[in-house]
Amino acid sequence: MTADLRRLMWALEHCRPEQRERLFGELSSADQRALEQAWAWQARAAQDPPPGNWRTWLIMAGRGFGKTRTGAEWVLEQARRLPHARVALVGASIEEAARVMVRGESGLIACARTGETVEFKPSLNQVRLPNGGLAALYSGASPDGLRGPQHHFAWCDELAKWHKPQETWDMLQMGLRLGDLPRALITTTPASVEPLIALAADGKAAVTGGTTFDNAALPPAFVEAMRRDYGASRLGRQELFGELLGEAEGALWTRDVLEACRRAPPSPEEIVRVVVGVDPPAGNQGDACGIIVCARTIDARIAVLADASVCGKRPDGWARAVSAAARLWGADRVIAESNNGGLMVEQVLRGAAPDLPIRLVHASRGKAARAEPVAAAFEAGRCVLAGRFPALEDQLVMFTAEGFCGRGSPDRADAMVWAVTALLKPVAMPRVRGL
Repeated sequence: MTADLRRLMWALEHCRPEQRERLFGELSSADQRALEQAWAWQARAAQDPPPGNWRTWLIMAGRGFGKTRTGAEWVLEQARRLPHARVALVGASIEEAARVMVRGESGLIACARTGETVEFKPSLNQVRLPNGGLAALYSGASPDGLRGPQHHFAWCDELAKWHKPQETWDMLQMGLRLGDLPRALITTTPASVEPLIALAADGKAAVTGGTTFDNAALPPAFVEAMRRDYGASRLGRQELFGELLGEAEGALWTRDVLEACRRAPPSPEEIVRVVVGVDPPAGNQGDACGIIVCARTIDARIAVLADASVCGKRPDGWARAVSAAARLWGADRVIAESNNGGLMVEQVLRGAAPDLPIRLVHASRGKAARAEPVAAAFEAGRCVLAGRFPALEDQLVMFTAEGFCGRGSPDRADAMVWAVTALLKPVAMPRVRGL
């Protein structure tokens, strides 16, 4: 693309629609075609390379986001800029790399501009790129295939599907040593595998992402079906919203255990007792207040009914939220931790609702010690999740026997632990609602 065409692109992006149509009509047919084929003209902001001298660019996004198109366009642009570039194309298998990265609807061949040569040689597992470049195909199941070869650039597609992700990534890194700034792009739907977890956490990679719903070109019926059928489910959060749903090593609650404990909400007739657990914020405005509603049912199980937690509220604000949750669910008791604030916590709550049935509890043991019996009850099937609670579940899977490994305070998890602990204890005269 010429400098004049780049300046025109800028002008077209910053002018009124009627001016844009006129300016485009004044271009030569060759420049119009070049502009239409220019990825910089078509790409969304989330598909643009991040600034800086990064070595690894990690795109974790939902299906249909446009990851493959972004990867193919990035590889072709590197080849245009660097004569005789050597590129590694790593897929879950050689066959998948050829089918998706090279021959796919958004692969290298389809994204080549008019007049550019992109030729696939299946017998050699190689692709001729523009400007004398050469790309070689590798499998994420065969790390030894990357022993020896050197590259300027690498495009790694769907690393979450690689059979040997860490070993293959390590071998690729050791051969990514040509040129002044060798770089790798990873385009993948997230999953809890190494090295994705490390790359997303250690700050060494430039991490970007997006959702399935960012792509306006997707059929509306498909978008509606995905939202309706998967929404905030674990599968939807991972495959559609591009979230990396990790868990701590040795987690007291695992994602699999939480999924196995998911049930339909109990009917009012099945509920024996309701408790609202409250973990008051450590400070004032800006901190979160964990508010979790749990119930004991007639089959002696404990169900998590609702997450009514609030963030950024002053004491009177979160106290009103507690009162509202207690009224909505007909709570028999509000269990509030008193470590942060002592009697002030009760005063704040009674200021919002004088008749609120409050019991203050003091944490004499560490968070992990309190959480372990509750986690065991979940694993035994005595506790269930009556719905989906993404923020709460994200905190639960970061609890280990050594403590909480996540960021910030486990406000929701603490509130749930207090409520479930209270319901695990027998009560003298349980009353059945409606009788």
